[in-house]
Amino acid sequence: MDGKQLQSQYKDHLSDFQNWDQRAHAQEYILYPKNMGYHLCIDETALSKGDLYTILINRDKRGRKGSIIAVIQGTKTDDIIAVLTKMPQELRNQVKEITLDMAGSMQKMAKTCFPRAMQVIDRFHVQKLVYEAVQELRITYRWQVIKEENKAMKAAKEKGEVYKAEELENGDTLRQLLARSRYLLFKSPDKWTKSQKIRAELLFKQFEDIKHVYYYSLELGKIFSTNYDKDVARAKLALWYNKIEEYGYDTFTTVANSIENHYERILNFF
Repeated sequence: MDGKQLQSQYKDHLSDFQNWDQRAHAQEYILYPKNMGYHLCIDETALSKGDLYTILINRDKRGRKGSIIAVIQGTKTDDIIAVLTKMPQELRNQVKEITLDMAGSMQKMAKTCFPRAMQVIDRFHVQKLVYEAVQELRITYRWQVIKEENKAMKAAKEKGEVYKAEELENGDTLRQLLARSRYLLFKSPDKWTKSQKIRAELLFKQFEDIKHVYYYSLELGKIFSTNYDKDVARAKLALWYNKIEEYGYDTFTTVANSIENHYERILNFF
């Protein structure tokens, strides 16, 4: 049987799609107020063809049946608020906590739709920002090496010579070392494979500041993964912030400033 025909037959005759009460607006949004809980999470995700959707889930369900409360096309603040406020106010007032990212738009959505909920910035979003800063430094060096390598190749060509990049102890060129170190910088040293350990040692020897920012990122992760109470976490984050400020790497300082600007919401994680 033709696949499209089977799909059409199921949709139009076998399933209850034609009588679905959300059919009229399903392209724009789907709401399941009955799945509301005390601890929610709001985030954006790409579901198809790269289009972004805003999704609201009940964290207490831990990904099981009944987790999804809302799926809304797009990320425009006013549109999201208009959909979420279709759910009864008394239901929304029951929410005690909502997890979100650092975007001001998300904070506005949470405050407007769930006014009694404590806002918590998830460790995932904080650490993601830090990991991106580490990767940015690696990429910056990679472009520098590529630029220098191109110059060397051009100079060799003008002399009628064949350019050959110098190989390191593990067989990588400097350019390859920077490219191949991407994944190890997302992992803690105890998770490195044997080849990654060797590569990390070479990388940190060649680029000491990558080593510094990498270990600063691990320090932040340790603060989140250790069960400190809120006051201890506040002190630990302050010390971490001071180290970053003293180190002076611009991108990392920007990350630290972002964390400082959302301090209380981040501390609500603990």
